[in-house]
Amino acid sequence: MTDEPFLVFTANAFALLGLRAMYFLLADLIHRFVHLKTGLALVLMWVGLKMLLKVDVVHVPTTVSLAVITTILTVSVVASLRATRGQQRRAPAAPSAALFRTATPEQMAELEPLWPRRGRRDEREGADADLRVPR
Repeated sequence: MTDEPFLVFTANAFALLGLRAMYFLLADLIHRFVHLKTGLALVLMWVGLKMLLKVDVVHVPTTVSLAVITTILTVSVVASLRATRGQQRRAPAAPSAALFRTATPEQMAELEPLWPRRGRRDEREGADADLRVPR
């Protein structure tokens, strides 16, 4: 389109700023778009079909292709919003148990034959135990 670096940079910068604003706008609504994956799959199938038809059969005009894609996305978003109409915003459920916990001394004692603790082995075998060749 143009070789002017300033125009290229500003166009990309403003496009990124617009996408960032749109992300934050839609971030709270993403849980309501339950049919969006189906819509995007249909769009990909349409693009693939259009590419196959373009080889030798039919050339699909750009306006028709844009209309089909817009219609598919609009129907999937509207269907998603209608399907999740009465749902309230849900906070993520807190885990019932902690993900990580510290082993008690009794549990560590049970594991001692399997995994000797570094400090205790050094005390038993001397400080240079790691430098010795195992028997």
